[in-house]
Amino acid sequence: MRKVVLFCVALGFAGCEPTIPDSGLEALPPKLADTTAAGIAVVADTINVLEDTVALVDGNPAEVEETSLPNAASIALSDENDFEAVSNRQTIESDAERLAINRMQYVLIEPTELPVRPGTDIPNVVEYALLTSNPVGAPLYPRSGLVSENSHLYRCGQYTSSTEAQEVFLKRGGPKRDWLGLDPDGDGFACTWDPLPFRLALPEG
Repeated sequence: MRKVVLFCVALGFAGCEPTIPDSGLEALPPKLADTTAAGIAVVADTINVLEDTVALVDGNPAEVEETSLPNAASIALSDENDFEAVSNRQTIESDAERLAINRMQYVLIEPTELPVRPGTDIPNVVEYALLTSNPVGAPLYPRSGLVSENSHLYRCGQYTSSTEAQEVFLKRGGPKRDWLGLDPDGDGFACTWDPLPFRLALPEG
């Protein structure tokens, strides 16, 4: 049955050849005879290819080589949240030494008078940024701790920008005093104001 099917398929391919009135090779001109012989050879090759294809389909599928996945247990994870592991590496003394080194790296140069914009009483936040060296979030001034996060966000939302909030903060007693609750962490910077861009803009030398 398989050979019958293959032969029918081969005949389909042969049907693509030009129609020849007389099927006898001897009755054809030499060029047409060569063409017909070539067509028969193509049909024979097609049958062989189809037989090989069917044999592959009927045979056993090739074994798929299994690809081993990395074992999740072998992947090292950070143990910073493991209290026992961290306590084995660090002690109270090492923590105190690390904090002391951090404090030495950041030196606050407190201005005697807050810089203001020429001709106004608005504090100059650019000069203030260059007069400080502590990073955002590093507490330098005592705060009451009574300002909640929601209250802080609400108060900061009353200003059009963090720069405006910083100017008002400095004008109303900052950085030492925070009457408006704009600097609850005591780093000297109101709301989301960041002095780093101004420091980076200062040419070295």
